Amino acid sequence: MELPNLKNAKRRTDAEVKVLTNEYIMNAHLESLGKGKKYFVKTYGCQMNEHDGENIKAILEDMSFTETDNMEDADIILLNTCAIRENAHNKVFGYLGRIKHLKESRPDIIAGICGCMAQEEVVVKEIMSKHKYLDMVFGTHNIHELPEILDKVIETKSQQISVYSKEGDIIENIPVKRESLYKAWVNIMYGCDKFCTYCIVPYTRGKQRSRRHEDILAEVKCLKEQGYKEVTLLGQNVNAYGKDLNDNYNMENLLEDVAKVGIDRVRFVTSHPWDFTDSMIDVIAKYDNIMPYIHLPLQSGSSRILKLMGRRYTKESYLELAHKIKDKIPNCSLTTDIIVGFPGETEEDFNETMDVVNELKYDSAFTFIFSPRVGTPAENMTDDVDLKTKEERLHKLNELVNKYAHDANLKYQDKIVPVLLEGVSEKNSEYLMGYTDTMKLVNVKAPKDLIGEIVNVKITSVKTWSMDGEIAK
Repeated sequence: MELPNLKNAKRRTDAEVKVLTNEYIMNAHLESLGKGKKYFVKTYGCQMNEHDGENIKAILEDMSFTETDNMEDADIILLNTCAIRENAHNKVFGYLGRIKHLKESRPDIIAGICGCMAQEEVVVKEIMSKHKYLDMVFGTHNIHELPEILDKVIETKSQQISVYSKEGDIIENIPVKRESLYKAWVNIMYGCDKFCTYCIVPYTRGKQRSRRHEDILAEVKCLKEQGYKEVTLLGQNVNAYGKDLNDNYNMENLLEDVAKVGIDRVRFVTSHPWDFTDSMIDVIAKYDNIMPYIHLPLQSGSSRILKLMGRRYTKESYLELAHKIKDKIPNCSLTTDIIVGFPGETEEDFNETMDVVNELKYDSAFTFIFSPRVGTPAENMTDDVDLKTKEERLHKLNELVNKYAHDANLKYQDKIVPVLLEGVSEKNSEYLMGYTDTMKLVNVKAPKDLIGEIVNVKITSVKTWSMDGEIAK
């Protein structure tokens, strides 16, 4: 049994990051464990978690399990969790009640949690005391060990907890079951060393460590050969790519080399303003297949609050960067993250955030009320903004964000734009859905044989969060 430890998770040393290529083990015994059985995986959180979910599904299918969308039909249930906000915690623990009820009628079901919540010391302690019916817990550092953990659960019929609180290595050659045939996530780095005072990610994901660019480019080339049209380069802070490698190869070099592979569309998330260089902007502007879409988290428009958050930039430097991006990258779509009600936020601080939104007119924003995470510095700050005020500020911010989102979409009315058609629209089975180069959702009246193609679409109507269109003649 290996339990998470917050103190160990905070540690950062100069220890060399190992690139391990033979850690994933699959033998004849493990391959047969899932024959005739079904699995159900539910993923919460960010794109990194989604990609982890693709790895987990591939591993289970290597073990001969088959996927089911119905938890009640599953023989193994895994919740791949997110720790970034309290709401995510509450959703998972609420779901555990359903699993407990199911296990009462079907005690042979194997159930567990993994992902970022599993890396939290306080969460695992709660599982051990209040959720003993869960069979296994593993974290972000050892997804590749799932077969051995599951084997131990079956063999010993006891709860297995295997969570490493460490800086982390890079594990290559973990299988992946991609959710799309046209778009793919590609990890370029893991972990984070920024330690923003509100954020749990550096503790749950380990230290900043970049994959070798040769491995990344080989993966992108393989995806292109398989017919993929789009890749999204993933990292907790992609702009810091390469800083830990000491080989003078950084994010702008990687972006350029990925673009040169010739895949139709290249995206990346998530950026930290601190590491966004002029050279990166120039590379994005230079290559047509690097999409003009930048997600640039603001978090707060107040330099005073940004300092309390440990963000290491000011309102002024953020605005300067955002305007550079808008000036140098034609038709660029800019989105952001904003937290309201951070400890100490005054009405003046909040108004400064509104000022930034008014100036930059974001295409969209993910907005949240501050949520203290156990073990972070912000947990111990005096939370002197009452809930009613936080909710009022969030409502006011969202009204403004929605206004500018709609205004941004209005610019597309009657325009012809490229759209990667990904599948049938959930709203209308006669329509296909896809995204523009600027990450706008479009529902298109088009035949199903165009799924997977990038087509020119004329926008016929506009809403706040989506648009309708038809194939351009």
